Amino acid sequence: MSAPDLPALFDRLPEGWSEVTWAGRSYGVTRVVRLGGRQQSVYAEELGGPHVVSANLYLTTAGPLLKPCEMPADVVLAFLVGWE
Repeated sequence: MSAPDLPALFDRLPEGWSEVTWAGRSYGVTRVVRLGGRQQSVYAEELGGPHVVSANLYLTTAGPLLKPCEMPADVVLAFLVGWE
């Protein structure tokens, strides 16, 4: 299996706040882009529930680096791939 295109997954979300659905639940998502796109963050909070998805993306000279915030990378990737 090939590595996910992290910048493309982050770019699917609009900058600022938006509402999406993932795994049958509604989430409020905030995407912030800094440093000309070299650093991005995503914070998603389940609306009316306890679940949170949070991560930072750094575009380094060695390639994209995903830094999940206190959760497994698999959860973040599942969210980035599967939200509608």
